[in-house]
Amino acid sequence: MRILIVEDDSIIGDGLVMGLQMDEYAVDWVENLKTANAALATNNYDLMILDLGLPDGSGLDILRKLRREKSSLPVIILTAYDELSDKIKGLDAGADDYLVKPFDLDELRARVRALHRRALGRSTPVIEAGDIVMDPSKLAVTRDGENIKLGPREFAILRVLMENQGRIISKAQIEDKLYGWNMEIESNTIEVHMHGIRKKLGKDLIKTIRNVGYVIE
Repeated sequence: MRILIVEDDSIIGDGLVMGLQMDEYAVDWVENLKTANAALATNNYDLMILDLGLPDGSGLDILRKLRREKSSLPVIILTAYDELSDKIKGLDAGADDYLVKPFDLDELRARVRALHRRALGRSTPVIEAGDIVMDPSKLAVTRDGENIKLGPREFAILRVLMENQGRIISKAQIEDKLYGWNMEIESNTIEVHMHGIRKKLGKDLIKTIRNVGYVIE
């Protein structure tokens, strides 16, 4: 999953990036509305964490713009404003959730997972594919009840494919979900991790569609 953070406080921004990367998300962080609009125009995000008080305007402006454009991008508003009226304004403008600073990072991570589940139309916290069960909250995978130890990138790739069962996902789409700005990707990185996943979970789980991508059927 790829997340956009719009937050002008450097301490909070750094903390959010580090915390969300612990869950193997790709995270991009911007500090104003202008850069946020540019990021949204050039990248595909799965979720946005949005501060309201920004140096060049209100976060509500970008939220209202998204909803006018019929974007269903999940948005969590993160702000120092604790008045009930501000919460109502944010939710009525199209926010999906709301957290007031100071906040607990683990709670934010849980809300991110919940919103992502809702966006995918999934009600259960775990993802299943045959005898394989993934629990994103614990970064855990089991096969037939047995714990399987995956590397961080292996887990992230498997999560993308399990969340999109029946859909062919291209190598470029996987890279987009795993790597944020300024992260270098070697040409064979996905193939190397895919080999590791198949070695641990069986070669028949993920099918390669030649010159197209990968799929879990």
